[in-house]
Amino acid sequence: MTTTHLGELSVSPIGFGCMALSHVYGGTTDESARATLGAAVDAGITFLDTADVYGEPREGATGPAGTNEEMLAPFLASRREEIQLATKFGITAIRTGTDGSTKRTNGRPEYAHQACEASLGRLGVETIDLYYLHRPDPDVPIEETVGAMAELIEAGKVRHIGLSEVTADELRRAHAVHPITALQSEWSLWSRDVEDHVVPACAELGVGFVPYSPLGRGFLTGTLTKEQVADDFRSGTSRMGQAWDSNQKIVQIVAEVARRHEVTNAQVTLAWLLHRAAQLSVSAVPIPGSRKPERALENLGAVGLGLDDEDMTQLDSVRTQVEGSRNIVDNPTWISSGRE
Repeated sequence: MTTTHLGELSVSPIGFGCMALSHVYGGTTDESARATLGAAVDAGITFLDTADVYGEPREGATGPAGTNEEMLAPFLASRREEIQLATKFGITAIRTGTDGSTKRTNGRPEYAHQACEASLGRLGVETIDLYYLHRPDPDVPIEETVGAMAELIEAGKVRHIGLSEVTADELRRAHAVHPITALQSEWSLWSRDVEDHVVPACAELGVGFVPYSPLGRGFLTGTLTKEQVADDFRSGTSRMGQAWDSNQKIVQIVAEVARRHEVTNAQVTLAWLLHRAAQLSVSAVPIPGSRKPERALENLGAVGLGLDDEDMTQLDSVRTQVEGSRNIVDNPTWISSGRE
């Protein structure tokens, strides 16, 4: 398996989003999750992405759940040298401010240090390869948060730092304080708002891009049914809720290209993303997640899949045909496009 680079961090060309191994898409066990990770790493997927907020909160928990990180610890104990490990901080349990308002972000410098220590403990590691600010805190200048993250590098607790769902302006301000290795945001055939401002800024600054939900939360694979997502958060988005039937035309566009190449929808969708990133001069490492080992191995088939101009034009047409928003909360400023 070849490698690619996010800044100076060398990683596998396809990563693994560990959120899928928790309760968010349905039940699984820690043992099953680790077996899936083992198969993925054996095949060459070595870039693992988690966050302190992922997982089912324990009873009485008042902060980030931490249980996805805890699930990873036994796996990392035996395979740490093979892994490039990314985790995140900054999304918290809802807390009440002095004015009575509630918020779900904390970017205060002291919290960055506390959160990092907590993640290191849960993961059972001495150093995190890539540590992200999961979401900017609107009450804390991003320069202050990134300054604290840079201190974590100086302390040897973190090797590289990243940001998630920031605007192009926020990225530039952060990068001026300390080099940012990677920016993570949703990017896929049907979620392309980051191409307007954020991706060009990454290309300008030499910042890598880590697309989350690169398979459209599974929708673009053509393997999901409406009933499968009825009981999880995906049905709360307009594009996978009321616009489910209308958006099936998008699945058919992907399927047509897949049939032409005798591959799967997932492989075409990921190959499009790698090609599109190259067109925009940015290094991108998608992080699809799966609870099934065979799906993780399937995703690797996107590497080296050649798409021609006809394929790219056909797939690009999705952008104007998608109905509904990618946003999963009422407040659009939660994602970068809502603040651009």
